[in-house]
Amino acid sequence: MTSQTYSRVTTKSLQQMKVSGEKIAMLTAYDYTFAGLVDGAGIDIILVGDSASNVMGGHETTLPITLDQMIYHASSVVRGAKRALVVVDLPFGTYQADSKEALRSAIRIMKESGAHAVKVEGGIQVKDSIERIIKAGIPVMGHLGLTPQSIYKFGTYTVRAKEEEEAEQLLNDTIMLEQLGCFGVVLEKIPASLAKKATASVNIPIIGIGAGPLVDGQVLVLHDMLGMNKEFSPRFLRRYSDLDKIIHNAVEQYTQDVKSKDFPNETEQY
Repeated sequence: MTSQTYSRVTTKSLQQMKVSGEKIAMLTAYDYTFAGLVDGAGIDIILVGDSASNVMGGHETTLPITLDQMIYHASSVVRGAKRALVVVDLPFGTYQADSKEALRSAIRIMKESGAHAVKVEGGIQVKDSIERIIKAGIPVMGHLGLTPQSIYKFGTYTVRAKEEEEAEQLLNDTIMLEQLGCFGVVLEKIPASLAKKATASVNIPIIGIGAGPLVDGQVLVLHDMLGMNKEFSPRFLRRYSDLDKIIHNAVEQYTQDVKSKDFPNETEQY
């Protein structure tokens, strides 16, 4: 089974990919233009991540981005995506305190952006919120391991679940998320051996980021893998381009051409 089989990727498609052993490719996008580019290149899932807080807004953490801002980014991505499944992060503060608020937040994302699913960070502590959203008919992707919205609790972006107790909790949470009805789970920055064990323990797709190769798929932040963010260099990141240098050189040349009166020339005017 190849990715060309799917004219539109759905949660059912992802389940079929896991069963057949086809790896799932997932990237972030936050606007119409990039969404169209990655969608046209055959990506399976586009994540409208709260990482927009960092790469689009310049914030130190994912915490400041609001629900309205996430809906704006998601709406832009949906208009550019013709094939990929579009999943949107529920931002910090929109689901942790109250399951009714969580459902209201998820409904707003689905109605106002046209996205296909939401993603929620956390395990047993947000069980009620996830359960209520799924019961309302909204697909949910879980997220365990390093959960960036909890950075001030962790105090560091280091590898999670290296100790036995936390590893066991992660496995239990993965199984619980499947039982609640989640269609998939992102595992971030955990030991590869634990990710392998978690993947084998459930029938839903497991997407890794810094979780080794023995999961059902991979996700990266688009700006990181395109080489637009040189300050961020974790071990798990592979850069597929050097847009930092390409964009710098292009803008530098444009500036020189304007100042030297080379641009516009006679063929570039009316």
